[in-house]
Amino acid sequence: MPSPAPVPAPSPSPVRQRFTGQTALVTGAGSGLGRAVALALAAEGARVVAAGRTAATLEETVALVAAAGGTALAHVADVSRAEDAEAAVRAAVDRFGSLDVAVNAAGILRGAGTPVGDLSPDDWHALLDTNVTGVLHCLRAEIAQMRGQADGGAVVNVSSNLGPHKSLAGLTGYAVSKAAVSALTRGAALDHIAEGVRINAVSPGPVATTMSLRPGESPAERAVRMKDESPLGRVSTTEEAAAAVLYLASADAASVVGADLVVDGGASA
Repeated sequence: MPSPAPVPAPSPSPVRQRFTGQTALVTGAGSGLGRAVALALAAEGARVVAAGRTAATLEETVALVAAAGGTALAHVADVSRAEDAEAAVRAAVDRFGSLDVAVNAAGILRGAGTPVGDLSPDDWHALLDTNVTGVLHCLRAEIAQMRGQADGGAVVNVSSNLGPHKSLAGLTGYAVSKAAVSALTRGAALDHIAEGVRINAVSPGPVATTMSLRPGESPAERAVRMKDESPLGRVSTTEEAAAAVLYLASADAASVVGADLVVDGGASA
């Protein structure tokens, strides 16, 4: 039976201005989904602090924001270090006066294709240090700022459909780290909603970034593979995944607390 034709990505909708006057911190903003989220937030009026480990790619993100008429600041930070997460929040407040939105998108993939019994301690600890402890460091710094603001704030953690919603052989280390992000999100959401800090997660499936490419695979080869692997017939665009993040960060989702929004083309349905 032939594979169904991929469902094309929709045309962009008219830009709204849900974040005008707000300050947003985005980790992992130097590339991929983090960059797409930073651009989308800026397009809707946010002043964006683009945080990540590589100055050059962060400056590229800031330049893209500026070229589109937005405002952004690059801030080098490694979220696996608590002091770096705290400094990123301070940079946002010092420059723009508040922290209204935080998107914790920094994440790594290590040990792909490795069975659990062969997963190296170095890969395991790297995954947990960035994907789990890094999110905790960011949450602690973000909550400390937002809980003292009159309007609180909104946090969106980037998890994955792998771990919380499905499993794949050879990706267990990554899946464990992302399952922890989803559990951390739900717990933190309940702990802090009474203080005005609203916390949710987005769990993307394969997105059109380098992370969804197999070793040696081209984007064209990935597109052929996804016709069979995804009910949607394709990877999600970074703009589609970013749109889910912006929804949860916006007043449109004012009563959404502790949610884990899956954006994976039906792969985990």
